[in-house]
Amino acid sequence: MGEPDGGAGPEEGRAAAHAAPRPRPGLSSQPPPGPGPASGGDAVIETRGLAKRYRGTLAVDRIDLRVPRGSVFGFLGPNGSGKTTTIRMLMGLIAPTAGSARVLGSPMPRAARTVLPKVGALIEGPALYGFLSGRDNLLRYDAADPTADPRTRKARVASALDRVGLAAAAGKKAKAYSLGMKQRLGLAAALLQPRELLVLDEPTNGLDPQGMREIRALVRELAADGTTVFLSSHLLDEIEQVCTHAAVMSRGRLITQGPVADLSAGARGRLAVTTPDLGDAARVLKEHGVTDLVTAEQRITGELPADPPDLAGLNAALVGAGVRVRGFGLERASLEDAFVALTGEGFDVAG
Repeated sequence: MGEPDGGAGPEEGRAAAHAAPRPRPGLSSQPPPGPGPASGGDAVIETRGLAKRYRGTLAVDRIDLRVPRGSVFGFLGPNGSGKTTTIRMLMGLIAPTAGSARVLGSPMPRAARTVLPKVGALIEGPALYGFLSGRDNLLRYDAADPTADPRTRKARVASALDRVGLAAAAGKKAKAYSLGMKQRLGLAAALLQPRELLVLDEPTNGLDPQGMREIRALVRELAADGTTVFLSSHLLDEIEQVCTHAAVMSRGRLITQGPVADLSAGARGRLAVTTPDLGDAARVLKEHGVTDLVTAEQRITGELPADPPDLAGLNAALVGAGVRVRGFGLERASLEDAFVALTGEGFDVAG
């Protein structure tokens, strides 16, 4: 088929792995040790003390990660927290410095030859042949898989393109694709064959809001079909909307993991008061130990103290001070609230 523009192989830049048939080298600060590594039972990914060091920098610090079979698992953390390094070790792309990882019950990277054909993966974006069309890129990916049936190749490529919304752009050269379109094409490559596990690293990167909604819907559809989805993201809202379970990474460490509802439940929600009398309300709330006050239009929110006052009494104090209370209550805690509570840091997504 010839070489990509410049004869240098797939476009330089972000790396990708697509189910390659060949081997390639309750809340707590750290989840307590669990049972021994899974042998294919109810965990599709399990690590023990997994670590990676680069020239003295500990990028991943002895994490014990467990991904239940059938879950949509969000791997959450700011950019630079160790998410991609962890994924690359799980896929056998780099060797760990210490610890072990099992994927689909088999040790990685030793069992990569048998494991990877059962895994679809998009890591840091797809590597594409820019001079080939989107369709021809997928045909080449599929032809490289010895387990793929060539008799159904064209039909499977067409189906994958349709699932990610690229059917109309299938004949367009990949070098003319936008970043979002390239992300979609990479996801299509991961979907060429049924997979037990789908690993997606920032799958909505570069997509507009509509594209993000479509990818979330596709993830839900895949999960409903029985595929376990492991989704890395720095977007907390994305994780909350689509994931059943999640793990939080910070500075190379695994901070917590578990069902998304449980993670959020471990953090206190913010007090929210709706009133036209924001100044008086702020004064009363401060007197009762409420901090981090934020006002917007006719609404004020704040953090309750560690020993919170009686909420009914606080409401009465506002009314007694002449504050016209139109709404009063606790907001549901979010994953961001949980992250801040666990780390004491804001969730910086700009890095």
